[in-house]
This record gives sequence, C-alpha cells and structure tokens, in this order.
Amino acid sequence: MPTPRLRRTATAIDAVNNRIGRSVSWLALAMVLVQFVIVVQRYVFGVGSIWMQESIIYMHATMFLLAAGYTLLHNGHVRVDIFYREAPPRRKAVTDLFGVAVFLLPMCGATIWLAWPYVASSWAVLEGSTAPSGIDAIFLLKSTIIVFAVLVALQGISLAIRAASVLAGAPPPDAYAPDERPPDII
Repeated sequence: MPTPRLRRTATAIDAVNNRIGRSVSWLALAMVLVQFVIVVQRYVFGVGSIWMQESIIYMHATMFLLAAGYTLLHNGHVRVDIFYREAPPRRKAVTDLFGVAVFLLPMCGATIWLAWPYVASSWAVLEGSTAPSGIDAIFLLKSTIIVFAVLVALQGISLAIRAASVLAGAPPPDAYAPDERPPDII
C-alpha cells in the first residue's frame, strides 16, 4: 500500500494541477474579450494590431497546454470507456496503472526529450515574433510544451499512486468520482 507520504504527494500534485487549471481557465474569457476588441478596432476604426492577434495564439496555447494536467485530474480527457465506465474500482485501478506506466509517462518523457532542443534553441536566441510589432516571446510560448509534459506526468504519477492504493485495498479515490474536487492546499 502506498505510504501516507505518497498519498500526500498525490494530494499535493492534485492541488497544484487544480490551481493551475482554474487559473488558466480565465484565459478563455481574456481571449473572447481580446478578439472582440480586435474586431471592433478593425471594422469600426480601421486599425489592426498584430500584437493583439498574436496574444490570442499565446493565450490559447497556454490555456490548453497548462490545463492538460487539470483535465486528467478531473477525468476530462477522451477515452474509450466501453469497458472502463462500468468497471469496478479495482479494474479501473489496474487500467489506470497500466495506462500511466505504459503510455502516459513514456509519452511525457518523449515529449520532454524531443522538445528540449527545440525550446533550448529558442531560449538561446530569445526568439521573438517575425512580425515587426508582434510579441517577442516565442521562447516563452515554446516553454509551455515542457511545462505541459511535466504537469501531465505529475498528474499521471498521482493517478498511479491512487490506483496502487485501490489495488492495496484502500477505498476508491476522487479520480473515480469526477464530481469530487481535490482540496486546494496551495
């Protein structure tokens, strides 16, 4: 059975992803507002802003990449659950543990491994927009790829800890009751 320390680690990971997911979700509202301003500027005043247009791309990418761990925490990712949905908690735990070990963690590792040179080369030159008045922070945008993989891997570790707890006889965690939310400890 996972130790209390491992269970506390899983709870801390859940809280981090919960906080980040809730925070970046506000970018959806920001994107709508910025897009509205862009449309008004263009069609009412005849003015365009490359910086504002690029900001929507930055917000969109940031929201989706940084909220992926939050989505995993709340069972929001698409899965083929013909068998999973009706499965008892122990079978769900075996499936989750297998999926994390065989698919999720290796994929996150590959993402970090493959993205690292791409992100590092962008940081080396502090890559910016090719447009003269664009956002000069492409290196930061590319960095969210690494953050995405780390957050999803951490959430996978939390999922594996909780699955191992179920297999050891503990009651099913919140991961099997999607309406429940982990406590915010940060």
